[in-house]
Amino acid sequence: MTDLSEFFGESSPLKQYLPGFQPRAGQAWMAEAVAEAIADCGKLVVEAGTGTGKTFAYLLPALLSDRKTIISTGTKALQDQLYHRDLPLIGKSIGRPVTTALLKGRANYLCLERLDQVADVAATLVDDLNAVREWRHRTSSGDKAELTEVAEDSRIWPQVTSTVDNCLGQKCPRYSDCYVVKARRAAQEADLVVVNHHLLLADLAMKEEGYVEILPGAEALILDEAHQVPDLAGQFFGVALGSRELERLVDEVRVAVAPYQQPELLRRIDAVQTAVRVLRAEAPRDEGRHQLAEVIDQLREPLDTLRLALGKLNTALAELADSSLELEKLHEQVTAILERLALLASDDAWDGLRWIEINPRSFRINLTPLDVSATLNGLIDNGHQAWIFTSATLAVGEDFSHFGSRMGLADVRGLTFPSPYPVDRNGLVFLPPDLPQPSDPGHTQAVMEAVAPLLKMTAGGVFCLFTSHRALAAASKWCRSHKRHLGGRKLLVQGSAPRDDLLRRFRDAGNAVLLGTGSFWEGVDVRGRALTVVAIDKLPFASPADPLMMARLEYIRREGGNGFTGHQVPQAVLALKQGAGRLLRDETDYGVIVLCDPRITSKSYGRMFLKSFEPMPVTSSIDDVAAFFESHEDEGAVACSCSRSIRPRWPARCRANSTVPGLNSTKSSRGSTPAC
Repeated sequence: MTDLSEFFGESSPLKQYLPGFQPRAGQAWMAEAVAEAIADCGKLVVEAGTGTGKTFAYLLPALLSDRKTIISTGTKALQDQLYHRDLPLIGKSIGRPVTTALLKGRANYLCLERLDQVADVAATLVDDLNAVREWRHRTSSGDKAELTEVAEDSRIWPQVTSTVDNCLGQKCPRYSDCYVVKARRAAQEADLVVVNHHLLLADLAMKEEGYVEILPGAEALILDEAHQVPDLAGQFFGVALGSRELERLVDEVRVAVAPYQQPELLRRIDAVQTAVRVLRAEAPRDEGRHQLAEVIDQLREPLDTLRLALGKLNTALAELADSSLELEKLHEQVTAILERLALLASDDAWDGLRWIEINPRSFRINLTPLDVSATLNGLIDNGHQAWIFTSATLAVGEDFSHFGSRMGLADVRGLTFPSPYPVDRNGLVFLPPDLPQPSDPGHTQAVMEAVAPLLKMTAGGVFCLFTSHRALAAASKWCRSHKRHLGGRKLLVQGSAPRDDLLRRFRDAGNAVLLGTGSFWEGVDVRGRALTVVAIDKLPFASPADPLMMARLEYIRREGGNGFTGHQVPQAVLALKQGAGRLLRDETDYGVIVLCDPRITSKSYGRMFLKSFEPMPVTSSIDDVAAFFESHEDEGAVACSCSRSIRPRWPARCRANSTVPGLNSTKSSRGSTPAC
């Protein structure tokens, strides 16, 4: 294998293709660890801070290994970035051809057969349909991400893409032209395949159930943004049924049976549609998650009505199943839905939590396993593949045991690489004094009043993260009532526009105030002075109203563990690291993290949260914050001239986990040995 050191040294061929590339010791060390794990078919967990360069640190050894490799990402956007930007660049640098492939879920590819079947659509969808029809003649991949002029969530896409349920497979008249088939064939032949976690977990779930997997057999699997995997796994190893799926089914059946002109069949379709609407009407009105056991009495009758209506419809479809491939598939689909519905409604099904999620115009009933570690261990621990898990947030302190236990990992090597950026000089943690407890009705107001003085200290943008929509709404109301504090800054609030649009406007403004929650806690990348303050209202503990979290805690208690210290606190620490990680995205970035939860100093577990920010200094003095900004707002300033009281408490060092039983470890310092 080609020596990795030449790619991460001063004479790296990457410099030719990547302007500004600089050798990073942590990146080189991570690459060597990944290469070793691939060669040994081992398992490796790596936490790599912002700026480590983890993407190249796993892509290069994967491409140089001559092993069939699958890279799985947290989002389709990152998937596209890896395939279309990073891999071609690295391919040029290694100087030899490497075959790569991009593989997504079936719903991301145009289905030519379904497109041909589309006749009339709503007037609002005519332009989108025409755009798809024109695009079909120039696309070679059929990947809907190519067609940027049609929104990703356009209602035209379900009509012109397929699902596992409605795909005709080899019986389809357009099978030889199928974009999904072409993508899978390319994946089978490629040395490296880029997928996303949803597709990977769907494949693992099929394998667990004994079905033939859709992903090509690989010798190495690398999971980026691996912190997302445990929660996602619960979805794929569980059972679910939602109103949107049922509504799409009704629409497809109605179109498929139209030529047969059977009034009784149409009445049965209407009955299913009515049953879905009644179930939504009888469901809890409060949005969010509800334990099914608590509302089953009011839902039992509408669930039985839905099941009866689906059964009658399925009987009618069975009589027509031989008439066409489409009707045969629809009959199979309804049969499968009836099986899921019976499992979801039964009190005697396998262990897991039954819960219903209510959204403004839809619902989804779920049966989710409370512990997927044994299932994941059985799929991962086969000894024939290398598994590498990496993210910026996997360890609590230097401890990987929380992630390891949720993934069912044992005897895994764990390494931690802090950010190589000068976070001890360019970052500051501010703990505003005298704030009320998070449960206090006036807490959100106090948070905004604590953040307001910082608006006069920095010319940059301010990002306020909240742990609930209620707090977000209260903060928005406060800002609109106290516009003088904003000093003419643009106010952007989650929900007022699409997420990507809000982030674009935030970057462009350069000094805006953005209020967000939920998805804004991760995946936000704003560099430079456009973001110099990240304020967090509370420690991000899961809501006690979340039935899934409460059920997991009870499960841990029954198993003899402590749900709070063993699950809630580690989960909150990792979530806090994600939120705070929005601040310093580049080596010249600077800024202040404002933590507005007094529990971080008053509770014994607060130290675990503070360790997440090492080696960033911590202060409770607003004067220190003012001094920090004064020193950094000058053009080109990177060093902190703050008072002695906020010098770093902890040394910056490259760390490897050594505290988890069963984990091998390697330590390094800032000496002559590899360090970052």
